[in-house]
Amino acid sequence: MKRSIPILFLSGLAAFASCKRPEPTQVIVREEPSVESLVSTVLNGGGTFKDVPFSSLIETSTGNHVLAIQPEDPTDAIILAGIKEAMDAVLKRYNRADSPTSSEGRINEVSSYFEKAILEEMDRHPDFSCDYPRTADGNLQRSGYPDLMIRHLESGRVIYLDPKLVAEGSLDSSLRTFYFTPKTKTNKVLHDANHLLVGIEHDGNTGAWKILRWHLVDLTRFKVRLKAEFQASNKDLYLPELIIESGSAAE
Repeated sequence: MKRSIPILFLSGLAAFASCKRPEPTQVIVREEPSVESLVSTVLNGGGTFKDVPFSSLIETSTGNHVLAIQPEDPTDAIILAGIKEAMDAVLKRYNRADSPTSSEGRINEVSSYFEKAILEEMDRHPDFSCDYPRTADGNLQRSGYPDLMIRHLESGRVIYLDPKLVAEGSLDSSLRTFYFTPKTKTNKVLHDANHLLVGIEHDGNTGAWKILRWHLVDLTRFKVRLKAEFQASNKDLYLPELIIESGSAAE
């Protein structure tokens, strides 16, 4: 196996041959920030970034472009019509008296029904295919943005669609409801694509959910915020050297 000769060694030889003393190599040492400096940064608002363009975030973290929907474009018009047809069918399905969502007590459990129903409706449409997006390694990754990947068969256009259930009257709520964490190994955004979110309004009537309407959002001009936080997992919390006492239920 060939061994490469370090560049610094080669530069030293060249300097020696020309009877010049080589310039000293400057080594830059970057120190890790202290806990004090990190906390100070967060307390002073340095860990918060507002109005970050989501399209720029996607393009920077994945290398893929975010395409705007243009209703006057023939392909985009077909895409919009297909999604409208699917959403109308999904609302009709889950507003029936025998809807399986009626047996669910929490809206979080209801959301999975809509995700699956949208997939089915879009996939059975002759102009589209629809599936759960996969990572670059081909692995199925259900968690994280985006939830669904639609492909317009004729043009090959990819549309990422993220369904969100939203309670009636809360469209102007400031509570956090959208999350995106840039990933390398589990990135699911692998194509230049349209990025859409469909908000599905419900009446909040637990156990007898009434689905009211839906809103399709183009995320091209959508802006997000980044807020730094300190976090840990159970693996970090329950280390043997940290546990000072344990107990078990009496038999």
